[in-house]
Amino acid sequence: MASNPPKIQTMISANERLQNLRNTFETKYGEPPRFYVCAPGRVNLIGEHIDYCGYSVLPMAIEQSILAAVSINDSGTIELANTNPQYKDFTLPCSKDIAIDKENPKWNYYFLCGVKGIQEKFGIAQLAGMSCVVDGTIPPSSGLSSSSALVCCAGLATMEANHKSLSKVELAEICARSERYIGTEGGGMDQSISFLAEKGTAKLIEFQPLRATDVKLPDGAMFVISNCCVEMNKAASSHYNIRVVECRIATKMLARARGLDWSKLLKLVQVQVELKASLQEMLTLVDEVLHPEPYSREEICRVLGITSEQLCAGLLSANTQHVTHFKLHQRAKHVYGEAARVLQFKSVCDSTPAESVQLLGDLMNQSHTSCRDLYECSCPELDQLVDICLKSGAVGSRLTGAGWGGCAVSMVPSEKVESFLQAVSEAYYQPDPRRAAMEKQSLFVTKPGGGAAVLLEH
Repeated sequence: MASNPPKIQTMISANERLQNLRNTFETKYGEPPRFYVCAPGRVNLIGEHIDYCGYSVLPMAIEQSILAAVSINDSGTIELANTNPQYKDFTLPCSKDIAIDKENPKWNYYFLCGVKGIQEKFGIAQLAGMSCVVDGTIPPSSGLSSSSALVCCAGLATMEANHKSLSKVELAEICARSERYIGTEGGGMDQSISFLAEKGTAKLIEFQPLRATDVKLPDGAMFVISNCCVEMNKAASSHYNIRVVECRIATKMLARARGLDWSKLLKLVQVQVELKASLQEMLTLVDEVLHPEPYSREEICRVLGITSEQLCAGLLSANTQHVTHFKLHQRAKHVYGEAARVLQFKSVCDSTPAESVQLLGDLMNQSHTSCRDLYECSCPELDQLVDICLKSGAVGSRLTGAGWGGCAVSMVPSEKVESFLQAVSEAYYQPDPRRAAMEKQSLFVTKPGGGAAVLLEH
């Protein structure tokens, strides 16, 4: 696992997407690319909104990816273009400090997050000039991690262009940190699976230290992605960071109630570790210590013995300074319950009982209910889509990704996949002209794909 991302010799002419990208690159820059980098999107099968609390998650890479053609230039600039005309060209002098505008999370800033992460890791004063054309097949703002795949792609391209070498684990950790420049306080799942994925297997991703373990999915079922066609950009709203902050405050409140040094604890997993408690015991503790009614700023400050200024500076993020009430009980309850479901999911996959498909489906359904009711990160369209998926033959269906839009992932018995796709199309996509126009890239079967790689021409 500590190996570098693979360098794959490939026949460009045998791959239509690579050939088209090569042609676009040559038309734009007047020369062929030196190399290509590829980073996959992902679907999280179970374990939503718990990576930033320190808990394990269970994603797999999908076949859709971000692909970039790259050459080294002598102009002292980073030149970015995209095969999708809605994403504008961008040029940045290599000598200039890389500034990322959190208020304006455009596509090029995600790319620059990856560049900046590598530059800082190696202390590179003057980056190599790069000319890049990016091509993406991951639907944007859909919960399939298009933004993190772009950050990973950029980090890998920058490493290669500057003749540096890092392991997959180091790259994943750097890209997870550097994506926070855009303002999203993510936990590292997306970048980890993008680098550590292997074809044919899902992964249990654990943190501190970061490691990935193969999880063999049952033979009798397929995973189907369906996009509810509501876009949600994590960095452009405060929904995501509010949940991160609520978990951080819940950590402090639980720790203080049990006499721990709460000032040093930031993640819900740390309270469990300090108390040497089971996840079930943590769920009981949440019910004992935290009340279901939202907490005001004043109550939090009173319980923790801090000032309003200390709350703002130490616990809130830049885009959550306006929040006045926090749902601590619900958020902590979801995190500890979801962490337990991840371990149960892996256990079922490892033991492969005859009823494993049904058991895994039940866990996915419980996860969606918790995301909808306790974490409140679903939306009416996602709930409607999940309901349609279950009625169409899925044994389990849940939102995947940050939520508030984006995709559902459904576990469907192999023999029902065709009828499932037909039924979901007729019930969700066809009645709405906008959804019908998006159906081709919004409803698809996926298999576990491989991780990020550098592609070289034969």
